[in-house]
Amino acid sequence: MGKRAAHTSGASGSAEGGSFETRPLDASTWDAFAELVERNNGVYGGCWCIAFHTEYQRGVSDPRTLKEELVKTGRAHAALVFDEDHLAQGWCQFGSPEELGLKHHREYTKDPPPRARWRITCIFVDKHHRGRGVARAGLEGALTQIAHAGGGLVEAISEATAGREAQGRFLFSATAELFEQFGFTRGRQVGKHAWIVSRVIDAAAPDRQA
Repeated sequence: MGKRAAHTSGASGSAEGGSFETRPLDASTWDAFAELVERNNGVYGGCWCIAFHTEYQRGVSDPRTLKEELVKTGRAHAALVFDEDHLAQGWCQFGSPEELGLKHHREYTKDPPPRARWRITCIFVDKHHRGRGVARAGLEGALTQIAHAGGGLVEAISEATAGREAQGRFLFSATAELFEQFGFTRGRQVGKHAWIVSRVIDAAAPDRQA
């Protein structure tokens, strides 16, 4: 994947009136990401948002070490969400199919959709900041980064939650309803409540150099 420019996007507003800024997860933001993960006990018992990476080997790879290596060599991508105090409070992970796998892989491969250029696999929010718009800001930031990286078909597998209360452990890729608010459409169902959602993102206009 080609080198990405560092695009920053603003995302405002939540039920509590907060405002957020998103930045790419890279060497310059690694420390902020690591602080957020450590603040949340490693995320899901030490995941470090590594489980979807195709280079990860369960029981062999050290999650933190591998994640840092991937980030600092440009092989891991995410929109990192910062609050007004410049603390990271969440992220939206994305990458190519070569970088990231998907949950419900077996069912997905039975009748795979058109090949996507990008996948969104994990949206995480600090446990004390949920319900404030961080996930929305992260998804918006990721789509902005994808547009600046050339756009293309983006896919995710997410949980439909309308009419039911879903347990948090199933919502690490957010909800199908949130994706639909950003123009994604549902394709095929691959789990009891899990759907493939997708959208084509247009490439952003080239940056003008001063």
